[in-house]
Order: sequence, then structure tokens, then C-alpha cells
Amino acid sequence: MDYDVIYIGSGNAAWQGGRFLRKAGLKVLIIEESLYGGACANRGCNSKALLDAPYEIKALADNFEGVGKSGDFDVNWSDLMKYKRKRIAGMSIFLDGKFDEYDLDVAHGKGVILDEHTVQVADRKFTTDKIVICTGLKPVIPDIKGKEYLHDSTDFLDIEELPKHAVIIGAGFVGMEFASILAEAGHEADVIIRGNMALKYFHQPYVQNVIEILKEKGIRFHFNRTVKEVISNVEIDNPEDRVSNVTSAQNSDEFLRDPEAKIDNRAYENGFTVNLDDGQSITGDYVIAAMGRTANVEDIGLENVGLTYTNKGIKVNGHLQTEVPNIYASGDVADTGIAKLVTVAIHHSKYLAKELLGEADEITYPVVPAVAYTIPRIATVGVPAYIGDESDEYDVHTIRYGQAYSLELKNDRTAEAKVIVDKDLQIVGAEIYAADAENVANMFAFIINKKITLEELDEMIYAFPSSSSVCLYKLHNIHYKF
Repeated sequence: MDYDVIYIGSGNAAWQGGRFLRKAGLKVLIIEESLYGGACANRGCNSKALLDAPYEIKALADNFEGVGKSGDFDVNWSDLMKYKRKRIAGMSIFLDGKFDEYDLDVAHGKGVILDEHTVQVADRKFTTDKIVICTGLKPVIPDIKGKEYLHDSTDFLDIEELPKHAVIIGAGFVGMEFASILAEAGHEADVIIRGNMALKYFHQPYVQNVIEILKEKGIRFHFNRTVKEVISNVEIDNPEDRVSNVTSAQNSDEFLRDPEAKIDNRAYENGFTVNLDDGQSITGDYVIAAMGRTANVEDIGLENVGLTYTNKGIKVNGHLQTEVPNIYASGDVADTGIAKLVTVAIHHSKYLAKELLGEADEITYPVVPAVAYTIPRIATVGVPAYIGDESDEYDVHTIRYGQAYSLELKNDRTAEAKVIVDKDLQIVGAEIYAADAENVANMFAFIINKKITLEELDEMIYAFPSSSSVCLYKLHNIHYKF
């Protein structure tokens, strides 16, 4: 065999564990057809974090309107985009250096599984004992008339100028987070939702709070609607002159754009009409498909080894093993029933290193915090509040820590958490609505995973003033039943 383990994909689901295998003496190959590091590093999480941060600061500054704020905080998108591109451009180069440091072999190109022990990259064939599929997910592009006019998250996170009026199809993480950016920028958007709720995995009263804020800032919501077609509002005689972003939309894992692509600027200037199933029409200058993501496994040779998949990914057992014993799936492409987050992908990769070294039992998961980076943020961790409300096993307590005097330093008086406890008063879950919800969620994840009791929390000393210290202090109301 040429290798002990071959990873198809170079994101966190691969290299985080691959380095430990190499340190243990195994020979490891990582195959990547695009930029090293995958979606999160180059065209997803990192880009979103860099572009979102100034708007988060703007929203915090606006809290002081009429109580000390002087002047406006404006975000220059063009300068921000230049900064983002400069930072992101170095990610793949950085990881290339790390792979070299970890002594991980790399092959650049599309990895295709030929049989249980052979993977082909271009005209080269590599043999291996184990194969790990880490190809992640790709955006869903609906098969409708005018789909060539749709943009995915990759496009939006690399756009030269923010659209004045966007039409967003979908209200999950991507749709709601992009709507928040557009709202803080003072632009309009229409969000089309095929169901009756946005961010369906989050505490709906908190989601509704965000929706009301977005409505006040020019974002409109259309529930229980589907898109029938997208039409350009400019007559184009030559079909080749249409907005030619269809390739990037349907193959968004290809980070680099085609320099020969023809873009008809007239279409952007005159806009697009989005026709809905109820006969309503919405016009905007940019249409975003934010309808979720699906398994990125086409043309990688799954049929050659008899593997099947669904939109949720490749089914695996408790060892991340597919139906083919020596082939595994890690990260977002693995259908495990667990949230598809980069943090989970890292957990998979580290576990799989131990599994392949014969040092692990079935995989277990700690509670996984999830955050919607809207403005303000919403987070959830552990047992959700709706289960707490419906079950006799739990009680749900509301902690309005934003109303504590220390939090007035940021004037974020709406910050609160729903804390779910069992009958022994052990914290088992939390829902958070606050500007810094992600940090408070991490605090609760630690408490829940380590089973720290309310009494133990009350005996600790915290840095003050801080949102976490006030939230923790208010937990004693549960402990002492005040």
C-alpha cells in the first residue's frame, strides 16, 4: 500500500486528526481539488466572521443613541472586502505550510474512489488501507427557471458591493445572517420562507425578536411561500450574455472564479423579478439562494464501491464507518444526526484518529452549542427550552441578565437566557439572546458537560463586570429559589 490513510478533502474534518496519525507513524495523504482548508477556511465561516464584525460593532454603538453616542459609525464595504480577501488569501498558504510541518503528503486534484483501496487523482493512482471521505456540503440551488441568476453564500461573501435590495430565498443560518448585515448597512431585503418559521432549530421567541428588529430596519418576511422562477428585467438577445454565475452557484466548492465569465451589468442595474407560488412578484437587484446545503459527493466514485447517500450525507455507524468497512466519512458529509458544524467536524476528525489507531470505542458527543450570528446573536446548547416546557422532567427559568446594572456598560438591556434544569437543579440546557450569546453559550456548554452544580457555581468568583458574571450570579436565584 502507498498509504495507511487517504483523506479526500483537506478541511478540519481531515487534517485535525490526520496530524495525530502521522505522529503515530502512519503514512497519510490528503487530497484537495480546491484550496487547502476547505469551505470554512476559505469561503465560509472565516469570511463571514470578518465581514460581520464591523456591523456587530455598529449595532453595539447604536445602543448608545441618545445616551452619549456622537456621530455615525459607517462601514465601508469595499475596504472591508479588500481586508477580507487579504486575510482569507493567506489561509490556504498557511495550511499548506502546516501540512508540510506535520509531514502530511498532499495531492492536488479531484479524488475519485476506484475501489476499496484505490483513489485516483488526475492520472495518478494511490493505494491505501483506509479511506476517509471529508468532502463536506455544497449549497442547494433549486431547479427552477432562472436558476442561473441565483447566487450562493460564496458569491455574497465575495461581492464587490452590497446589493441595495436583495431577495433571499431561505431563512436558516445563511439567510438570516446575511439579512442582518444588509439591515445594519441600511439596505433592503425580502426573505422568502417556504415554512412558517425562521431558524427553526432555535428558540422561536428569540428568533421573533430578531425578526422584529430586522423588520424595523427594512427587511420583509414572506412565510409559507416558494419561488417559481427568477426573471431578469432586461431583454437579452444572446443567451451567452446572460449573467453567467450559474457555474459558481452550482459548483460553489470551486473557490476561484472563471475570468472569462461574462456578466451583463444591465441585469444588475435593472434587477430581477422573483415570482412566487401565490402569484406575488418581488423585484430586487440580487437574488440569494440560502436554502441549506447538501452532500458534496457527486463524481467521487461512491458507486464504484457500492456506497449510497442522501442529502444529509453518507450514512455511518458509531465508528464513523460506512457500509464499506475500510471507508469512513468525517465532518459535514457524514450523516450522524448531529449538527453539521465545524466544531463537530473537528470532533469527528480527532475521534477518527483514535479509532484508526485502535484506541477508541463508539463515538460520543458532548453537548454542542450552536449560534446564529444574527444581530443580536441567538444561541442554543443542550436540552432546548421547548422540551423543558413540555416535559415534567425539567423546569425552565428566565434569566434577564441584560437588566442588571453591570450590563448597562454596553446598554444591552434585552440580553437574556432561558436556563433548563432537571429535578435535581442540574443545568441541562440553555437558550441565549444577546450580543455576545456565543460566549455565554460556551460557558453553559462547559457547565453542562462537566456537570457543575448550581451550588458549585455560586461558590466561585468571577471577573466583574461582565455579561457572564452577571448571568452566573443570577443563577443563584434558581439555587436558592428566590
